[in-house]
Amino acid sequence: MKVLAACGSGMGSSQIIKMKITNVFKKLDIPLEIHHCAVSEAKTLAPSYDVVVCSNSLLDVFKNVDQSKTKIIGLKNLLSEKEIEEKVREIVLGE
Repeated sequence: MKVLAACGSGMGSSQIIKMKITNVFKKLDIPLEIHHCAVSEAKTLAPSYDVVVCSNSLLDVFKNVDQSKTKIIGLKNLLSEKEIEEKVREIVLGE
């Protein structure tokens, strides 16, 4: 599964999200190809990914993305693997 972690500048937050996502996908035994970048770049790249993960405050950036092809996950707490796992199970796996 191709996943993109996005934050405002593409530096710190997206790198942290990337590490947390990697842990969750490993736990769920889902094969993963993951990248991170700034939200401005992610807006353009989103259609070529299965999942985009960002903070809730950045969700509006992806409102025109076809969510039947690319799932958009907004997080309240970027450090919470529990929240990431819950959202992956709900939005990506449909559990």
